Amino acid sequence: MNHKRPVNLDISTIKLPVTAKVSILHRVSGVILVAAVAVLMWMLDTSLESAEGFASISEIFSSTPAKLLLWACLAALAYHLVAGLRHLLMDMGIGESLEGGKRGAVLVFVIALVLIVLAGVWVW
Repeated sequence: MNHKRPVNLDISTIKLPVTAKVSILHRVSGVILVAAVAVLMWMLDTSLESAEGFASISEIFSSTPAKLLLWACLAALAYHLVAGLRHLLMDMGIGESLEGGKRGAVLVFVIALVLIVLAGVWVW
């Protein structure tokens, strides 16, 4: 191995292709969903305990920070779903080429953005 090769350790200068960005965000959205499941399960448990529990959850989620948290959970879910569907399509042989992968990645961003905006409209 050539030890005189330049080594670039500054991540901000590396130009990632769109397919890499989609892949990284798919993993990040999966990690966010793991944390979101805990919050959503707590919400469900508290709201099903009693009428007072349901009222307290309703009161909590009428605030803006709680709505932002819920919207972030829905955004992660929407993105993860769309990117996962892209992976399923690629497993079936659709969009496996380099050009198809790039188009699919851009399509993931566009569809996820639309779903995230719709989720924001629904939450507010």
